Amino acid sequence: MGHGSCNTAFFHSEPAHFPMRDLSDISIQNGRRVAIIHYWLVGMRGGEKVVEALCRMFPEADIFTHVADPARLSATLTRHNIVETRIGRLPMARKMYQKYLPLMPRALEELDLTGYDLVISSESGPAKGVIAPPDAPHLCYCHSPMRYLWDQYHVYRNGAGALTRLMMPMMAHSLRQWDVTSAARVDGFAANSHFVASRIRKYWRRDAEVVAPPVAVEDFAPAPPQELGDFYLWAGELAPYKRPDMAVEAFRRLNLPLVVIGGPQETVDKLKGNAGSRTRFLGKAPFPVLKEHLARCKALIFPGEEDFGIVPVEAMASGRPVIAYGRGGILDSVVEGETGLFFQEQSVEALVDAVERFEASGLATAGPERCVARSRLFSEAAFREGIAGSLRKIGA
Repeated sequence: MGHGSCNTAFFHSEPAHFPMRDLSDISIQNGRRVAIIHYWLVGMRGGEKVVEALCRMFPEADIFTHVADPARLSATLTRHNIVETRIGRLPMARKMYQKYLPLMPRALEELDLTGYDLVISSESGPAKGVIAPPDAPHLCYCHSPMRYLWDQYHVYRNGAGALTRLMMPMMAHSLRQWDVTSAARVDGFAANSHFVASRIRKYWRRDAEVVAPPVAVEDFAPAPPQELGDFYLWAGELAPYKRPDMAVEAFRRLNLPLVVIGGPQETVDKLKGNAGSRTRFLGKAPFPVLKEHLARCKALIFPGEEDFGIVPVEAMASGRPVIAYGRGGILDSVVEGETGLFFQEQSVEALVDAVERFEASGLATAGPERCVARSRLFSEAAFREGIAGSLRKIGA
């Protein structure tokens, strides 16, 4: 529905169809032939960690994606058979894949999933729109409905170049129609948080089970009390929506020590211009450095609004509380007054007030037990149990 005008020329050209597959080669797990659909595989971020966990659940599954860059993927993923859609054949696809967004709906619909008994799609970009075989249940694990089409549309459009701003209304209208239509093909949805489940309900008119994404909580551990530091920590990609600028300004006003871990370096350089003398920037630090700072910090500062938020769970697994903006997926993980504190306005003033409340609360010296126990609810074992439950509900 409504997407043909965007991609007719591409699909009437002559890139060769995928070769016919020998169905005897289709991956089988516990007697089931399983297909995992993911939007694009060009790095190892949160969505790809979910695909890794699904691959461990279904070690013989085949993976279908628009574009794959094996050099940037884990061994867990590359040991699987990975099949690209037609998008992967387009010029500069590994770098410019998002430019081909209008072509992705029909590319998905052309995938031949004949012979598969179970389809699991991982959606944040286009993935759920495949045509599953009639008797194959289809579960969509949704990280978020496409935010650049829905709740963040005007933010993305206003930040785009002139040509994209001109083209976006037509393309987005067409893609929204397909996005809603393709949601009706899915047998069941699992959302990574209640925050995302509410958007699925609003935009697709579908209910979703909430299954938190897997966090490697076993990789983190509390520090001995004598090794705890006096600094606060901000960690993650220095993206505007994560509001590192707010943390830097708040701690300049507070004159308290803050460590910032993350890149890119260009953003680090900009933030340094407004930082107080007690703020240190470590850039893109290796995992052991992140792990040490998570375990030794007074608290993690989390001023952004995110669909779930992995780093707060890692902080709790390290025994440390979280000071967070009280909106988004963080409401599923942090417990107010037990494993952290919330502030209700996304402003420097509100964050300053929250840190001052935290300093007086005693949470910094409360011991790691509650935080660690809470983090265990978001382990890979919990994810597997949640996915298994969602599959049972659709008869898979």
